[in-house]
Amino acid sequence: MNDRPVWTNEPDLASRRVGGGVVWANDELFAERENLVKPGKPEFQPWSFGHKGQIYDGWETRRRREPGADQAIVRLGLPGVVSGVIVDTAFFTGNYPPFASVEAVAVEGYPSPVELSSLDWTTLVDKSPLRGDAENFFEVSSARRWTHARLTIYPDGGVARFRVHGAPVADPRLLDLGALDLAALENGARVTEASNMFYSSPSNLISPGFASVMGEGWETARRRDDANDWVVIALAGAGVPRLAELDTSHFKGNAPGWAALSGSVDGDSWFEVLPRTRLQPDTRHRFPLVEVPELRYLRLDIYPDGGMARLRLHGGLTEQGRKDFTARFQAAQPS
Repeated sequence: MNDRPVWTNEPDLASRRVGGGVVWANDELFAERENLVKPGKPEFQPWSFGHKGQIYDGWETRRRREPGADQAIVRLGLPGVVSGVIVDTAFFTGNYPPFASVEAVAVEGYPSPVELSSLDWTTLVDKSPLRGDAENFFEVSSARRWTHARLTIYPDGGVARFRVHGAPVADPRLLDLGALDLAALENGARVTEASNMFYSSPSNLISPGFASVMGEGWETARRRDDANDWVVIALAGAGVPRLAELDTSHFKGNAPGWAALSGSVDGDSWFEVLPRTRLQPDTRHRFPLVEVPELRYLRLDIYPDGGMARLRLHGGLTEQGRKDFTARFQAAQPS
């Protein structure tokens, strides 16, 4: 039984996999701050000592001998509206911080850590107790778009991972709305349904960049029936596609044999975008699309099952799509 909060199904906006980074920490004597945003689960090897003590897969500060707290500032790889955060203290038992709080800020450009520290930050999570060697879940209620998050631990200690889950909101001023990936997570697309996510999340399909290993794609369990697996994506906005890319990189003995794409305006009635087409393992397939009408939703069907690294749908937003795209960004700005 999965008792994790529903918002943990949303992408981790801070993950290194989507471009997140820890730009500053006031202390990292025992373990490096960069570990906070590593995409993988924390690992631990007993009796693995370096010259500063036990090696931890996380961020760990020295023991404080004076009043205060320790902090780390994270640049979100995907700026967006935050639904919840996880302060994961995995493997930190006698050295985890007893309390933590989280703040956020929205800023344009590329400020330095000093410039960030001088800004007015908004509290997302008040100072709250933590459990050791555990994922600590905190729901966030905020409709604003944030670019950076600041984790404060009281008074010191170790945190393995810091996850910031939410919905990406792209800045229309930084995009050509007539030529973009309509299905990209970073442009505001999202997975709404999937038949199977046994091995990995279908959101990986629309994540930035290329998959570097099989585990960074979407892979389903082996089917033993006559059906097939599928995923539905709400696009970044209403648009007209011109090129589809189906990437099976790293999937060799487990790539789908065939795939098809369908489109919809309302998410209910579907029309053909790409007919059922044979795929090759470990290959980037690119298919020009001719005279495809406007769509807001995309459905990928794979036959019968298997794994895919990435799905791209290049095209342009319609006039209404551009209005909606811009309105979503403006609605997440401070009033």
